[in-house]
Amino acid sequence: MGGVAVTAEGFGLKGPRGWAFRGIGLDTEPGALIAVEGASGSGRTCLLLALTGRMKASEGTAAVGGARLPKQLAAVRRMSAIANVAGVTDLDPALTVGEHLRERALLQHRFGDSLRGLLRPRAERTNEAKLRIDTALSLAGLDREALPKGSRTAVRDLERLEALRLSVALALIGRPRLLGVDDTDLKLSDADRAEVWALLTSIAETGTTVVAVCSEAPEEAVKVSTRSTPQGSAQKNQKKEDADALAATGRA
Repeated sequence: MGGVAVTAEGFGLKGPRGWAFRGIGLDTEPGALIAVEGASGSGRTCLLLALTGRMKASEGTAAVGGARLPKQLAAVRRMSAIANVAGVTDLDPALTVGEHLRERALLQHRFGDSLRGLLRPRAERTNEAKLRIDTALSLAGLDREALPKGSRTAVRDLERLEALRLSVALALIGRPRLLGVDDTDLKLSDADRAEVWALLTSIAETGTTVVAVCSEAPEEAVKVSTRSTPQGSAQKNQKKEDADALAATGRA
């Protein structure tokens, strides 16, 4: 399944404390690598969640594939997945890599697949789940055999880059046409950041459209900036606004 075109015009989201983001314009082809660039607290995570159908915009319009935002949120959610969003897609530090993968594959089978898929023989369903997991891990560049205890490695023992790769792999199990990844360069070395962008570029090259939040975008990405958010006390309010929005998204 290929990626989707993403467009936006005058796209904005307002909360009780003011605008999270506003005046966003975008026009990309399927399989694009889109970088949402801005400082922490500038509304970039809210924009990511709005473009993937997890938050409802207040003004303007956007389109993901044939689905229009803000009206067709559910349709956009069905074709998209998100990764590495604090407060929404948090990994359980006590669970192992294998447990996370099996749980996600089970959830995908029960709630994401068609009725026809649910009625297939058990052996066929098991093979399909294994294929989904192996494909997702390959795309995310996560080698289970290279981990300290293989699939039995607990999330708490993963390096930050490994945890990000796992979060991306979990999102890819659902074979989304649009992948949203938050905080792609947070607390990473320059070398690790280069690895993340190489990873996201390779995913986009397979046809999946990628939206990635960052503080500084690479040259090859389609850039969308949220840097126009006011600084100082306004930015403090925006950070609180983001936290409230993420909490609501997590509950949903």
